[in-house]
Amino acid sequence: MEKAKIGAYQFFVLLLLFELGSAVLVPIAIGANRDAWIAILISTVGGVLLFFVYYRLYKFYPQLTPTEYMEKLLGKFFGKILAFAYILFFVYISARVLRDFGEMLLSFAYVDTPLFIVNTLFILVIIYALQKGIEVIARTGELFFNLLYLLAVIGFILIISSGLIDLNQLKPYLEQGWTTVFNVVVTETLYVPFGEAFVLSVILPYIKDTKKIKYAGIAGIVLSGINLSLVMAINISVLGIDLATRSQFPLLTTVQSIQIAEFLERLDVFFMVSMVIGIFFKASIYFYAAVSGTTILFKFKEPSKLVYPIGLVILFMSITIANSYSEHLKEGLDLTTRFLHPFFLVLAPVFLLAIAYVKNRKRKKK
Repeated sequence: MEKAKIGAYQFFVLLLLFELGSAVLVPIAIGANRDAWIAILISTVGGVLLFFVYYRLYKFYPQLTPTEYMEKLLGKFFGKILAFAYILFFVYISARVLRDFGEMLLSFAYVDTPLFIVNTLFILVIIYALQKGIEVIARTGELFFNLLYLLAVIGFILIISSGLIDLNQLKPYLEQGWTTVFNVVVTETLYVPFGEAFVLSVILPYIKDTKKIKYAGIAGIVLSGINLSLVMAINISVLGIDLATRSQFPLLTTVQSIQIAEFLERLDVFFMVSMVIGIFFKASIYFYAAVSGTTILFKFKEPSKLVYPIGLVILFMSITIANSYSEHLKEGLDLTTRFLHPFFLVLAPVFLLAIAYVKNRKRKKK
């Protein structure tokens, strides 16, 4: 879609920021109760395996984006249908991430502000970033990556210093057995956030250090899995499983609990800044994938002209997607995680890889 070059480290940063994104915001894997952190760690292993699937597809077609190699593998007709379905999927998920952002800000600080205003301002920032190109987004990611981890370390130190952590809240381990943990893994956390790494396939052709892509991808997924597992363990050990389950934003509740020497409190700004950074990159990359796919599929010569109309679609979809945040979450679990994610993030890529292997063998025999 553009002539851009990004480094392997920048890819690692984008992947990590993307994986954390809104996953830190919501109580992922909470269906495993106290063992949510274990479910996340197991899902990390599955995420690495899925990344190998995406990476192998890239190795077969290193110069092509998913939209292009889908046509080569499935033929023009079926390839275009699947590519168009992926574009709709990217737009839909970008709208869901934008809705997560709006709901977080409304509950945190802007209680009386309409959701439309908050989401509009945020989507305008994303549109501006996308018009600058993926190279600028990657460089911005490098800057915010350091800030994000600085805030994370400070927040972790403050939580420990405040004496809020009670590790007994994590016991008993495996109270409901391995069955519950693996059920959460295969129905939820394998896809969100680890399987979502497929969307970064659109930027793989832009990476200069092709030999380092595999290691950068594995490092990004493993580190994000460790971070998410640690965050979930802290949430449960501070809030207890009952409050962590009921809370819409457990990490926000945890941060609000920090109180040191009766003067250092209300550190919600740490949470808000971290969330804005993560959600910005997650929504931006999904948005970029939708624009990239549309540009290639319909052969647009000026991708920048697509940014505003697709941005409007994402904005209005984020508002109309659900009547309330609880309905939004329920739709995510009942529709997105059960049907859309398994197909678009696991079944379709594995099927495409199988076809690629068959075609590659035939080519070698010839």
